[in-house]
Amino acid sequence: MAGEGRVDASLSDGGSRGSGVGTTDGVDATKFGCTESIFNHDFASLAQSMAHSAEEFVRQVWLRGWQLVQFAQLPVWMKDNDFLVRGHRPALNSYWSCAKSIFRIHTETGNIWTHLLGCVLFITIWTFFVVFAPESIQWQDKLVFSAFFLGAVVCLGFSCIFHTLSCHSLKVSRFANKLDYAGIAILTIGSFVPYLYYTFYCDFSAMVGYLSLICVLGVTSICVSMLDVFASPRFRSVRAGSFIGLGLSGVIPATHYAVVVGWNSAVEDGSLGWLIFMAVLYISGAVLYALRIPERCFPGYCDIWFQSHQIFHVFVVAAATVHYYGVAMISNYRLSRGDCKPTPPINFTHT
Repeated sequence: MAGEGRVDASLSDGGSRGSGVGTTDGVDATKFGCTESIFNHDFASLAQSMAHSAEEFVRQVWLRGWQLVQFAQLPVWMKDNDFLVRGHRPALNSYWSCAKSIFRIHTETGNIWTHLLGCVLFITIWTFFVVFAPESIQWQDKLVFSAFFLGAVVCLGFSCIFHTLSCHSLKVSRFANKLDYAGIAILTIGSFVPYLYYTFYCDFSAMVGYLSLICVLGVTSICVSMLDVFASPRFRSVRAGSFIGLGLSGVIPATHYAVVVGWNSAVEDGSLGWLIFMAVLYISGAVLYALRIPERCFPGYCDIWFQSHQIFHVFVVAAATVHYYGVAMISNYRLSRGDCKPTPPINFTHT
């Protein structure tokens, strides 16, 4: 059997040499084809493996950089509302990561977008008011209305910045928080400018006096909001109370106007009803924010949506819109009446 195998092998080898199939060129071509096939296969496998590894790396980096955490896992400086149990961003320490967080779902998503959209809304209204205003609107009217629009845009913009950067670091979060509170005071001052301008349109002394008072109170609130201690969670009620007080300071000029012209005229011509509605919205939102309702009643169920801060934000945008409408009504009334009639002088010699 072994001999037959050797004979067959010899015959086969001889046949191959005789036929020319096993020449050196043929063998080299076969080897080259096998090598090329193996090379292509290995390269494709390597490329596929590298692509998969890169995809997995990106996914792992994304997950590690963006795993939402519970309230108990937050650093002390990020703990503000313990009734929001889950869905918090960790400390990111990156402006770019904070910016990307705008497009993800977490406890601050609603807070960011409510005021971001509100800011865009008032920028749009402001632009249309200035560019497409009728000829009856003079530059003075555009200026006083611009004070309100500027206050609204700054307030909503600063709020959006704070809620976006609140997870960056302690230093950045505190500074952005101060901007947030300063923006509230700026909005309050800006809101009073057109209101007092048209309410006391024919009483320059009262107009200047009340504007000065509001500016002093507003600047004081801004200075107080710059204090680090003011930003701590235990001063939540103090924060809300100070800004409620600043807003309620408008009761004094409103009462003055109602006494001078009468209640009915103040409501119909002075849009006092709209301004009261605005105050109710502001105060209601601030009270919900201070008491942390509804998340206080349903801990863990308002982590992402319908928390008190989001409701407060919606009320702020709604109140600013109502205020704009009310002031527009007052301005229409004043401009339709024309110039002020001079008050006749008092004759002390007449008997």
